[in-house]
Amino acid sequence: MSSPPKTFHVKSFGCQMNVYDGERMAELMAADGMTAAADAGSADLVVLNTCHIRERATEKVYSDIGRLRKNARLEGRTAPMIAVAGCVAQAEGEEIVARAKVDVVVGPQAYHNLPRLVADAAAGTPALDTDLARLAKFGRLPARRSVAPSAFLTVQEGCDKFCTYCVVPYTRGAEVSRGFDAIIDEARALVDAGAREITLLGQNVNAWADADGRGLHDLIRVLDRIPGLSRIRYTTSHPNDMAEGLIRAHGEVESLMPFLHLPVQAGADRVLRAMNRHHTRDGYLRLLDRIRAVRPDIALSGDFIVGFPGETEAEFADTLSLVDEVGYAQAFSFKYSPRPGTPAAEISDQIAPEVMDDRLQRLQASLNRDQHAFNRASLGRRCTVLVERRGKLAGQMLGKSPWLQSVHLLTEAPIGALVEVDLIQAGPNSLAGVPVSPAAVAA
Repeated sequence: MSSPPKTFHVKSFGCQMNVYDGERMAELMAADGMTAAADAGSADLVVLNTCHIRERATEKVYSDIGRLRKNARLEGRTAPMIAVAGCVAQAEGEEIVARAKVDVVVGPQAYHNLPRLVADAAAGTPALDTDLARLAKFGRLPARRSVAPSAFLTVQEGCDKFCTYCVVPYTRGAEVSRGFDAIIDEARALVDAGAREITLLGQNVNAWADADGRGLHDLIRVLDRIPGLSRIRYTTSHPNDMAEGLIRAHGEVESLMPFLHLPVQAGADRVLRAMNRHHTRDGYLRLLDRIRAVRPDIALSGDFIVGFPGETEAEFADTLSLVDEVGYAQAFSFKYSPRPGTPAAEISDQIAPEVMDDRLQRLQASLNRDQHAFNRASLGRRCTVLVERRGKLAGQMLGKSPWLQSVHLLTEAPIGALVEVDLIQAGPNSLAGVPVSPAAVAA
């Protein structure tokens, strides 16, 4: 038995949904009377909110656990209580308890029970909860009180697509949508707490639907009417769930930002079939044409996997040619990573690591080229930037353009202000802007 922790620190890895979950866990512990610590070294409780998408994710958890305990020993202090949360906890829960002797293991659908699990651990009771209850956690989370100008809001969880490389259906469960009223209530609370922009989150966010037949586009149109909510975004989308109403919303809803993250993963139809993606190269490109027809200035983002088992050099060339045709403003690219329990991990024709390394470098060169080109094409644009934080230089503020570009400003605008700017300088990863006039700053 040990004393209940008084301070905590949450370290989140991976996707935006993990960031959201980490914020909610922090709010849970604060509501339970604990105080947030600035870093893991000064916390009584450290929560490792894990991601299971990439290879060696589990080993990284063990490495972090060992580092936390070693640092405490070297500094002559008691090791913190350690809680492992998130998708690695879901997939490897009992093994983590047995191998690392951590205090708490909690899955992504059960973290609403974290305060009770921490209390059980402090009392000497084993604390493991990897229940995949359908969204029960959301009704047990505390009210949002203080948030950043740009906030995340989970509206959908889980996945029914079963891409052959992906563990999400096993760690997050089946697709399920949060209720319409609960989402609107949380959005209003976020705006009341200071959010000017909300990003709707889901493993397949555009699969969101409710019992009344409403889809994501209906939800967006209601959110658009919330006073004080200036910007709406959503991620991550699946090409097969881009309904016509959602496409039209991009041309009709002013607060829906001109940015779309729509993963394609590969450019060759045989590879897409092997991945179980249920879309083709041509279908994906025609979908982009429809979206651009209603919102010509939209910035496109994607995900790519190189070295999927059996991928030939010619098939990889198809991916490069798709990149050339689309011209992505941003993108994420990865080497294929075999995940235990997924069908792709059992395919015999695995690609050599050096081949994957070479292909990833070539793909990233093309993606970086196009991102820089998109930024350069933005020069001379006048747009509104949402100021999110201070920069490294005196008087410098950082924010995001409507196209999700990082923009540096020399301005006295407060955090949370919407500033009308002219974009005057472009680099590979960010732009510089100057306010049009003092009157362009809207707090």
